[in-house]
Amino acid sequence: MPTRLLLRRLIPLIAVTGLLLLTAAPASAAASSSTETVKGVTETFPTVNPCTGDLGTVTVTYNGVFHTSVDATGGTHVTGTITGTFEFVPADVSQPSYTGRVTNWFGGNTGANGEGFWSTFSLTGYGSDGSVIHFNGVTQFHLSNGEVHVDFTLENCRD
Repeated sequence: MPTRLLLRRLIPLIAVTGLLLLTAAPASAAASSSTETVKGVTETFPTVNPCTGDLGTVTVTYNGVFHTSVDATGGTHVTGTITGTFEFVPADVSQPSYTGRVTNWFGGNTGANGEGFWSTFSLTGYGSDGSVIHFNGVTQFHLSNGEVHVDFTLENCRD
């Protein structure tokens, strides 16, 4: 499904900074936390239009805030929010290109017995042909003792 491809591509790219913070945080006898702010980050990669399935390239420029907390037992919680602009250029030049706004929030927990991750994602794009697209997605999965208990993605695209 094209929208899942977009989510599976964007969410990891946007979340990577926060997840790197999660894996880099050492377990210690005391709790700790950190916050990182990024501004003007630009990434370009191939993807699909989430509403039409058209292949193309997207350039995203965003600001973000990432927060990591580690408890005394090494359990970790990370959250991040990014917001910015995007430009989607289709591979088929007869299709419209889109520019607009994008927002992603994600979080994750890891602990001795399990882990969980979730994300909400939304974009509004304005087409070169005058069309407008709105896309919203929610992804969540949870593992406990190595067993998946929750794994879903909900998506909604309207124009």
